[in-house]
Amino acid sequence: MKPRSLQQKSLPDSPVILLTGASSGIGLALAKALKRRPSTRAILTARTTSLSRLTDAGFEESDKLLIRPLDVTREDQRSELVQEINERWGGVDVLINNAGIAYRSVIEHMSPQEAVHQLSTNFLGPMELTRLVLPRMREKRAGRIINISSVSGMMAMPTMGTYTASKFALEGASESLWYEVKPWNIFVTLVQPGFIRSASFRNVYLSQRAREAMESDCAAYSPVYQRMQPFIERLMLRSRATPERIAELTLATLEQARPPLRFPATLDAKFFYLLRRLLPRKLYHSLLYYSLPGIREWGTEEAEEHKPRHQDR
Repeated sequence: MKPRSLQQKSLPDSPVILLTGASSGIGLALAKALKRRPSTRAILTARTTSLSRLTDAGFEESDKLLIRPLDVTREDQRSELVQEINERWGGVDVLINNAGIAYRSVIEHMSPQEAVHQLSTNFLGPMELTRLVLPRMREKRAGRIINISSVSGMMAMPTMGTYTASKFALEGASESLWYEVKPWNIFVTLVQPGFIRSASFRNVYLSQRAREAMESDCAAYSPVYQRMQPFIERLMLRSRATPERIAELTLATLEQARPPLRFPATLDAKFFYLLRRLLPRKLYHSLLYYSLPGIREWGTEEAEEHKPRHQDR
């Protein structure tokens, strides 16, 4: 007979699923998919200013559906929500950490406050929420933590350094957590979407200095921003992956007895995973560097600014 800690237990017939960032993109697609699962008890959350999007999309509270405000960076809201779920439904069976933001900015243009905002939303908040739901999962000896990561959790792109750092941190912590909670039959899965056909690129944050550089044709990094923004937009608009497909694949992991730790959820994510794994590191970085749009123009403004000025003789 297997030791009790290693005995496999499935999720309850009517699992309690807590979803963050449910008002748009993958989160809204997940919310709609959860609504179609009659046996699921779901808690859909979003920041207070975004909750109206859920009601506008036809969501109404019921005995199996709750809609709650949640800013994942706020300790009081995290604690109050988990306490309510524990008292009402006996705890969270599945936590889907989907809430996230993205700053578009080179590292030099990020202020400490902006960097903290990025990391608090994408990494520290989800980890604190995870910490709050784990005790009940351990008591039940079953549970799932699903962290929506990104292809940026496996590779970096210019103008997305702090966003990438937040996803690298999420991936590293999730891997450690996988080892820590597996003895209680709690499984951790990182869903790694790549480019998705949506308008989410319009919702990115710009750091103050990035905004100033984008509005100037002669500032350092101007060519970087001017080239990268349309490049990313084109990749997203041409992608065949949709939020609905990512949501479908994410919830499919709930049907697996032993879901994977990492799950590249789009074709490009699988491609970059293999590329990084198979190519020598130096070749990998050189290939990506020379694939950047207009790379030979980057740094030209700064070069002109510091170019020695010779007097006519």
